[in-house]
Amino acid sequence: MALEIRQQLKLSQQLVMTPQLQQAIKLLQLSRMELMDVVREELEENPVLEEGQETPEEKAQSEEELAAENTDEAAPEALKEIEGDGDGMADIDWKTYLESYSLGGTTADSYEDDEDRPSYENLLTKKPSLTDHLMWQLGLSRLENREREVAAEIIGNVDDDGYLQVSIEELSAQIGCEPEQAEKVLTAVQDFDPPGVASRSLQECLLKQVEQLGMTEDAVGIILRDHINDLENRRYQVIARCLQIPLDDVFSAAKFISSLDPRPGSQFGQEDVHYIIPDIFVYKISDEYIVVLNDEGLPNLRINSFYRNALSGAEQLDEKAGEYIQEKLRGALWLIKSIHQRQRTIYRVTKSIVKFQRDFFDRGVEHLKPLVLRDVAEDIEMHESTVSRVTTNKYVQTPQGLFELKYFFNSGINTTGGDSVASESVKSKIKEIITAEDARKPFSDQKIVEILRGQGIDIARRTVTKYREMLGVGSSTQRKRLF
Repeated sequence: MALEIRQQLKLSQQLVMTPQLQQAIKLLQLSRMELMDVVREELEENPVLEEGQETPEEKAQSEEELAAENTDEAAPEALKEIEGDGDGMADIDWKTYLESYSLGGTTADSYEDDEDRPSYENLLTKKPSLTDHLMWQLGLSRLENREREVAAEIIGNVDDDGYLQVSIEELSAQIGCEPEQAEKVLTAVQDFDPPGVASRSLQECLLKQVEQLGMTEDAVGIILRDHINDLENRRYQVIARCLQIPLDDVFSAAKFISSLDPRPGSQFGQEDVHYIIPDIFVYKISDEYIVVLNDEGLPNLRINSFYRNALSGAEQLDEKAGEYIQEKLRGALWLIKSIHQRQRTIYRVTKSIVKFQRDFFDRGVEHLKPLVLRDVAEDIEMHESTVSRVTTNKYVQTPQGLFELKYFFNSGINTTGGDSVASESVKSKIKEIITAEDARKPFSDQKIVEILRGQGIDIARRTVTKYREMLGVGSSTQRKRLF
């Protein structure tokens, strides 16, 4: 068979990830705070972009320019070279332009008197971390130079909860000292505030706190030292029999132990609470739910009129300046379009969620229905990946409270009537059952299964166990309270 070269014409379609498409996808999955950071960064870097409301004429012109960019992706035509001695920009009064251009911000001399200045009490300060607190105490201790080095190494290996994360052998190998010396310094560090810091286990942490209270030889200290396993499993009668003390004394000791701090370092370095700003609001007016985008805090972007006019008078610009303005203009237009597209997509997805979860908005979490991404994607005629990006880190304020958009997507649990109920509704019912139980005789997972079946929900015991653990609720043994 002879080989030959042929020319063949083939027509095919393929998706090309243009920079504009990549930018739109990136903005779609950003949270509100991340989007504001991106906009601020672009405002600083792109001189063509500025904050302000576009006039109808400017908006129409921007749409025309964007449409031109969509139809013709080729590079802009070469601008005419400027002739003469000047550079083409001599007619612009730059001093007047800069003086009239609002730079914003507050200068130091803008306050007329001290009463207008912000209070120094409102200035942010850094909270001391656990490491800072321990190093401060180390500076006041009587440890020698070599011991201070060992203590500093110990403090550096203490986690945020106050526990030492390395063994004495590893610590000795790191700093080149004898294990006996490291153990001695560790004992000194464990006497620092907060009580129980630098412990290697929960038992050691609690024993150090009891030791500082002078209760080592009391029932509390003996139970922690010799019967910690029985205490964890609430075998109080076994403890009373071994110590030959009344059961009430064991209850009192266990109650006191429960008041100790199992995480001594948690009180230091806690971050400030960050409040969630919803991306969208859902209001109920009469019998209808109205979806409203939250545009508060998002700057209104527009194209700077100076650069727009300079580009329209291209005969006054040299080629490089024109290409630079054209490039920045293209980036600004696509950013504005991507943000508008993002807002419209969030609106459509939320509108669809409200339609599917109408019972939830009317009557609460117990009536949340099973919902998957495909249902919303088919309803708004978009791809599932787009819906997934939209629902990531986006929050909606509803009459039932503040929820992440992903909250409304749940798998279904079958009911005895042949219908299905959302997994979040089942979790809510499990939480209600556990909250209402008798603390002296908590329900087992099998008992919860039977209660749910009595309510028409067919669920396996292992599913109840999984949902209970997701709720952060312990087993029936861990929930049992005898006092």
